[in-house]
Amino acid sequence: MRAESRDGTAPLRTGLTTGTSATAAALGAARLALAGERSAAAEVVLPRGQVVSLALASLERVPGGAEAAVIKDAGDDPDATHGARIRARVEPRPAAGVTFVAGPGVGTVTRTGLVLSPGEPAINPVPRRMISDHLERLARELGHAGGFRVTLGVDGGERIARRTMNPRLGILGGISILGTTGIVRPFSCSAYIASIHQAIDVARANGLPQVACCTGGTSERTASERYGLDEMGLVEMGDFFGAALKYLRRQPLPRVALVAGFAKLGKFAAGHPDTHSRSSAIDLDFIAATAEAAGADAALARRIRGCNTSIEALAVCQEAGVALGDRIAALALEQARSYQLPDTTLEVVAVDRQGRVVGTAGDSADAPGVTR
Repeated sequence: MRAESRDGTAPLRTGLTTGTSATAAALGAARLALAGERSAAAEVVLPRGQVVSLALASLERVPGGAEAAVIKDAGDDPDATHGARIRARVEPRPAAGVTFVAGPGVGTVTRTGLVLSPGEPAINPVPRRMISDHLERLARELGHAGGFRVTLGVDGGERIARRTMNPRLGILGGISILGTTGIVRPFSCSAYIASIHQAIDVARANGLPQVACCTGGTSERTASERYGLDEMGLVEMGDFFGAALKYLRRQPLPRVALVAGFAKLGKFAAGHPDTHSRSSAIDLDFIAATAEAAGADAALARRIRGCNTSIEALAVCQEAGVALGDRIAALALEQARSYQLPDTTLEVVAVDRQGRVVGTAGDSADAPGVTR
């Protein structure tokens, strides 16, 4: 086993979601608007009962209410919104209830299939509930009998959103305000997995018969050309083969292709549902044994075990005329079948770094590499 990257030794720091940040900003703004109180921080009760205090980066009166901002801290998670300034403008209203508005940098839903309806600001249900609960509690404390209009914004949110799945999901104009527990756990990647689920939901809601689950931009280009799919049919699963397939078991589609870089597909074929280097490593013994099953002799197998990467192993097999790519694709197909998708036709496509197809396997009788 050869690790692709060195493991870190320091403990990883948790962070707080955009929903928690927005709640703190809204609470600070509401307290200024209703009571004239200026606070340096706001205490937020998270969905599971933990209490956290977030510093307010700014706080000021505005026409009709007040506005506050919080700097999003994602801890040690590789989050696109880390360091973003989350703003909340709160305007007290005579009518009860809380109305949400997408300000600059917060997206608007434009497609069916998401948890929010088209036309709604991309502020997910748990953050809405958190903000509403905190503002209603404050209103009771201060004797305010009405409700609030809450406008959430994110500085540079439209630019940040280009590094997320939002444009592909039809969430336009900025990022989403997200969170279910209020906490970002380093490398839990819950937001990424949620975006996989959303992409599948959008494809189903719009009647697509097929999606291609891809590991990155190169595999997406190959999938688009091979299957004639536009962005709505391309699901960026990254390293999360298992998460995508588990969700497709619950929300099936007629046809699914896994189009993946050869190195990641090799890890999945070896039984790793998460192919990130933190969770799995290159197993050149597995690659060599797979090559032998595809016709490699003992000398070639020894050469593979001495390779630095699986891509190098693929290259030496290609030189020798050994169909390692097809064999890896076939084993990956068997792994995908183990997720029990009886109503789905599966195909697996392996690509190299240039996007060239280096192996295929599929449920159709004429697909190469099938091992039925």
